Amino acid sequence: MLYTPPSPQDLDRLKNELGLSASKMASLFGVSSGRQWRNYTGGEKPRDMNPHMLFFAAARLELDEKTIERVLQRMRRVGATIDLNADSPAHDGELHA
Repeated sequence: MLYTPPSPQDLDRLKNELGLSASKMASLFGVSSGRQWRNYTGGEKPRDMNPHMLFFAAARLELDEKTIERVLQRMRRVGATIDLNADSPAHDGELHA
């Protein structure tokens, strides 16, 4: 697989196009908080977005709810527990929506 991650500017542009807060972008990409999201869009050495996270967000933006639920059901059959609407405990022990 060949993959070049989007730049921090690309991710910031997407955030602006969608009109979402850092917290909502975190939820879309499956990270724990807006603070974590900002690790990909700023600072001295921003993190590269891995293809799995980008695929997850793109799927949520492009696929209908029925298709997303079908994928989630497959994940559950494999053994995962996943609820995209649940609050998740962050590494700091706090709950983040």
